[in-house]
Amino acid sequence: MTAVPLAPVRRWISRRQSAHRERGATAGNIYFTVLFLAVVGGMVHKQLAVVFWPTHPNASALAAASLVPILFGLLYLALRRFGPLALSRPAASWLLPAPVSRRRLLLPSLRLTAIVAAIVGALAGLAVLGHGAPRTLGGEQIALFGTGAALIGVALLLVALAAQAGGRWGDRLDAVVSLLLAAGLVGLVTDATGDHAPAADGWPPARTLVPLVGALALVVALLFTLAVRGLARTPNQRILEAAKTAGTLFDSAFGMEPTFLTDMIERRYWAHRKLRSMHLSARLPVLVGQDLLLVLRRRSRLLWLVLAAALPVLLADAPHWLIGLAILVGAMLAGSTAAGNVKTDAGNPVLLRILGLSSRTAVRQRMWVPGILAGVWSALALGLLSALGDLPSGPWWVLGLVLGPVGAVASVRRARVGFVRNELLPLDTPMGTVSTGPLVNAAIGPDALLLGLPALIEIAQGHPLSWLTVLVQAVVGGLGARAYLAGTTAADRVELHALR
Repeated sequence: MTAVPLAPVRRWISRRQSAHRERGATAGNIYFTVLFLAVVGGMVHKQLAVVFWPTHPNASALAAASLVPILFGLLYLALRRFGPLALSRPAASWLLPAPVSRRRLLLPSLRLTAIVAAIVGALAGLAVLGHGAPRTLGGEQIALFGTGAALIGVALLLVALAAQAGGRWGDRLDAVVSLLLAAGLVGLVTDATGDHAPAADGWPPARTLVPLVGALALVVALLFTLAVRGLARTPNQRILEAAKTAGTLFDSAFGMEPTFLTDMIERRYWAHRKLRSMHLSARLPVLVGQDLLLVLRRRSRLLWLVLAAALPVLLADAPHWLIGLAILVGAMLAGSTAAGNVKTDAGNPVLLRILGLSSRTAVRQRMWVPGILAGVWSALALGLLSALGDLPSGPWWVLGLVLGPVGAVASVRRARVGFVRNELLPLDTPMGTVSTGPLVNAAIGPDALLLGLPALIEIAQGHPLSWLTVLVQAVVGGLGARAYLAGTTAADRVELHALR
């Protein structure tokens, strides 16, 4: 088969794709993007300065070293989840199977991804420097550190690209990077539990960084050249998966519908898993057993939940109300680990009809496992804060246990939410028109965290915890869960999405 020139084909598709646009629409889009970035940058430039370059360094050597695997590990895992090599939908549909040069077809995507990876890597390096380096660093040192961080971002892209075209070693490398990310989080928590001084001087001078950054640039350039030569070896299936991911991201952003992305992630996760038969006790209610199977088949997420119970320690120096809010949100996220089946029931209640279960019975059974997970996670988080002296005396771990119903109601309510209602009237603000549909959709679920208001008030006040507060929170959580069942379900109805 003879390869045809790619440029005329691209121009033909571009003309057909944009034939409906008015002249100057592209220039208008560019103008809007630049103006939007300028306006947002002018509004949040002070907050961005605090994030990337505070007035004084506030991170110890351990914290700065822990930020490196966290930031760059997240960058690598994001590249792996989204491709990194992808095509647009028209290119994936028409050009990928066409007799054109695969290298020229995929090269624009590689260039764009390399630019994004370099920018993110440079920002990550700037954040580490801003929080951990002394202000005596010269401009040459900062520029060299930023350049090196950008090159590391491109190097991570090349590794992710090789993993996309390679075999199982990419999955093993993902596990190693996840372990490094967990080690970085442990380092941050360890730093928050002690009194560590900010990092002192001792950063390498510019004359030491120049050869190191130059050698890194040569290595990255050589690897980039090899990656360009081997672009054609990337399997079509991997490119199509990345193209679907990119298309779903654009659909979620354009349609303001986050369920597109979450459904794709769930489907892709289970499509690549080999499941084995597991037998649970017949005494368990059928839907509770199904939720237990869902949790047991995602043991890695349970491990991340246990590690995440230490994250509120990072807020030890923050206002106590922020710690309480983090505990409530964490309880909802912990309960959401087992709430995936509720979403399936709400979208397609065929299983409930076959089992002869009403919506009230189904939701009651679906709340057990999320409630246990939310209660255990909250108990671990509050118990750790109490053991480290960040909370006053009292049975805080018991308060965490009674937060189980709150997390269960919030996670189940969030899982039952339907599509975004874009027909709702928009709001006029000084910044422009805001659609109320996504705002209402985002509030469904977190609004149920108001049931944890007694615990939030107790944590915010900073007083010793009494058993009376534990009892009040248990009563409020139990009555709230019962009211949610009575108000959103019925004994003679199967559908879960009719009422919220």
